[in-house]
Amino acid sequence: MTAAAPGHTLLPSTAHALLHRLATAQAEGRAPSMTAALFRDGVPVWSAARGTGPCGPTTQYRIGSITKTLVAALVLRLRDEGRLDLADTLGTHLPQTAPGTEDLTVAQLLAHTGGLSAETPGPWWERTPGTHRPELADILDPDPLRHPPGRRFHYSNPGYALLGALVARLRGRPWQDVLATELLDPLGMTATAPHPEAPHARGWAVHPWADVLQPEPETDTGVMGPAGQLWSTAADLCRWGHALTGAVPEVLRPETTAEMREPASGAAPADGQLAYGLGLQLAGAGGRVLVGHSGSMPGFLAGLWLDDEERSGAVVLTNATSGPAVTRVAADLLRLLAELEPRLPDPWTPLPAGEADPALLALTGTWYWGAAPYGLRLCAQRFLELAPLSGTGRATRLRPEEDGTWRALDGYHTGETLRVERTPDGRPGHLDLGSFVFTREPYGPDAPVPGGVDPEGWRGLPG
Repeated sequence: MTAAAPGHTLLPSTAHALLHRLATAQAEGRAPSMTAALFRDGVPVWSAARGTGPCGPTTQYRIGSITKTLVAALVLRLRDEGRLDLADTLGTHLPQTAPGTEDLTVAQLLAHTGGLSAETPGPWWERTPGTHRPELADILDPDPLRHPPGRRFHYSNPGYALLGALVARLRGRPWQDVLATELLDPLGMTATAPHPEAPHARGWAVHPWADVLQPEPETDTGVMGPAGQLWSTAADLCRWGHALTGAVPEVLRPETTAEMREPASGAAPADGQLAYGLGLQLAGAGGRVLVGHSGSMPGFLAGLWLDDEERSGAVVLTNATSGPAVTRVAADLLRLLAELEPRLPDPWTPLPAGEADPALLALTGTWYWGAAPYGLRLCAQRFLELAPLSGTGRATRLRPEEDGTWRALDGYHTGETLRVERTPDGRPGHLDLGSFVFTREPYGPDAPVPGGVDPEGWRGLPG
């Protein structure tokens, strides 16, 4: 079955190519069912399902670790309200934790850099009821650290259980209730819940050498729930993916979603590699970096991935313990959409009259870092864009601050401050971006270049 949103119907050839990719993945992955959906600018543009049993954009599947993205958002909402700082230690807010976790920071838990064990002590938490581990102290070994905190990435499911407990402690309610009130209800995610509700897919294990099935347990994981308990639908996850772009500021601020999507350490991943931000994974795919999360629980695999360049997202859900590579399928669906029906650029429009500030216009044009030319553009809402005009260089977007400076938003200069240093008569003299000086002419005799300018100025090569 296939469907598209009214008014946003894809070309039949595009819909067929997408369906073919999904059908191939379901057949070759030997998945009992597979459902996929695509959205662009928050609007559903395509969905399809293949297989047996309930399946489709409104059918519930278990989403596993995609749950972590929602828990991370709840933590960051607390931060945005001033209830905590990402540098706070866990023990500051949750003193009843397992020994060895008190000094881990909230940021380390969000980014999986706290060094905590990947899993709980046996039996495996995903296949056993949460009653085996009724308390937080039960989810970690007496010595829970596998690596020195802050030194390296090491994925930790118990770490997100601790974050869920942190949310519950500061809100005074179970994390599931906080989730419903703060995220699910405002976004209209009515089919997302800790337990399955009809219609939902049944989780299966598929025999590796015969076309037969075995049902998987549908466990309530108790205190480990924030690591992967939730069930959801492709339609609901499209709504959540849209919120993760920063397009629903009343739920999650755009600057907060941008923070979630930045690699917590190192650079953006190359093709075939993964990195991790604050609750979100980053995947290199076909020269682009997709942002989202994969998920798995016994009987289910899930993926939610966003393509910022195309302002699109993909959801892929299946009810098999292993087999289909859902992240690859999602990446392929996004690639096909971008290739076959690329997003139209936004129409150019002039700035509103109130933003055509002569003082800002005076900043625009060519500036030089040393002898390298850069262009400075004025954008909507007093934002600036600085980019090299030739060769290689460090481009960045800059957000205006209340004190008359600008804050760099991306690239090498992320987080640095741009200051406009003026001449005695008030004209822009030079720019200072985190100690990088940009002048109106290359190495002018009076330019405030660090280290000074040779007094003889420019010259030909001596004979």
